[in-house]
Amino acid sequence: MTAPATPTEQSRAPSPRAAAAPPARRRFSRYRIERRTLGVLRWIVIACFLIVTLLPFYYMVLLSLKPIESLLRNPASLIVTPAEFTLRAYQQVLAPVSAGGQGFGTFLANSAFVAVSAVILSLIVAIPGAYAIARLPFFGHRQVNALFLAAYLFPAIVMAIPLFVLFTRIGLRGSLVGLVLVYIAQTVPVAIYMLRNYLETVPVSVEEAGLVDGLSRLGVLRRISLPLVLPSIMATGLFIFMIAWNEFLFALLFLVERRDSWTVSLGLSQLSGSAEIPTTVLMAGSVVLTLPILLLFFSTERLLTGGLTAGAEKG
Repeated sequence: MTAPATPTEQSRAPSPRAAAAPPARRRFSRYRIERRTLGVLRWIVIACFLIVTLLPFYYMVLLSLKPIESLLRNPASLIVTPAEFTLRAYQQVLAPVSAGGQGFGTFLANSAFVAVSAVILSLIVAIPGAYAIARLPFFGHRQVNALFLAAYLFPAIVMAIPLFVLFTRIGLRGSLVGLVLVYIAQTVPVAIYMLRNYLETVPVSVEEAGLVDGLSRLGVLRRISLPLVLPSIMATGLFIFMIAWNEFLFALLFLVERRDSWTVSLGLSQLSGSAEIPTTVLMAGSVVLTLPILLLFFSTERLLTGGLTAGAEKG
């Protein structure tokens, strides 16, 4: 039999907590290393995404601010010196054709008219339609919603020839009004589908309280539902604006014969297809096409990201 340990030997023996300390320190060190490594990798990934996203746009702006002589001497340069800085390409792009320019000022006005008209008219049609599908019970409302989405799945080229024949017979080919009607027909189905999903997130009890207070369905939609889904309406309107601003096929099909009615996308395509146009002028036209979308997006970012439905229903 072994003799019992003396008090001195018991004091020298390691305690269970002390024996478990090294694994705990190892686990803590491993967690700290992983956290720091992932933190560094996160910033590396963000930097890579920023470079991939912003470098093409930066190079496009850079080429538009250089004279063609500097570009031909050093096409790989990523800076523009004060001696090279010039706005000659933008002047040539925006000047009217009668003054020796490309007429993009007129193209911008045409695109703005088409895009804004398409947004306003599409929302006027889509908001009541989406509210009816989301709130009003009627036979087959789910099937109608699916049909709206299915109509958007048809490729645009399928509708191009029938619309071309129809608009030629009624005299709207070559007209900006006809192009607006085409964009409304394209965007209303998907706008109804998007807004229906947003309107269903509005608490029903809030609308019922408005009905109890004497509001009609139209009053509930105007005073309660629309303010609550305003960010969603802005997002849908921005989506419609981008489609109408960047669309090319129908603009080419209906407006190619009338240069004074061209949109920016059509003008840029004709600009890129000409061998006589310098690259700097082409890049200036690309900036003119892209910049309004960026300005519109950043100016409406607060409304797009705002959660106005938060706290709408209180217990």
